[in-house]
Amino acid sequence: MNRTEHLLVCLAEECDEVGQRVSKALRFGLSEVQPGQPLTNADRILEELRDLFAVASILASEGVIGWCLPEHMEVHAKLAKIERFMAISREQGVLS
Repeated sequence: MNRTEHLLVCLAEECDEVGQRVSKALRFGLSEVQPGQPLTNADRILEELRDLFAVASILASEGVIGWCLPEHMEVHAKLAKIERFMAISREQGVLS
């Protein structure tokens, strides 16, 4: 395994950790503090996102991937897409 491959594994692991934290927040609430932990689930999601962005930034700085932080218009476009799909979910009775 070379450096790039190692960093890609780290990136995948960080993605998984973000997903795990989000699942915990959905199951137990954003403000819940897991026994033995000092941070809320919301705080821990933010921590994992920072770790994810850090690894992605390293990969970007080494030319493996492009710059990963979205520009304002990219965020706006994604929000519009999410809103469109949320409306479909509401129409289907899945989202209240």
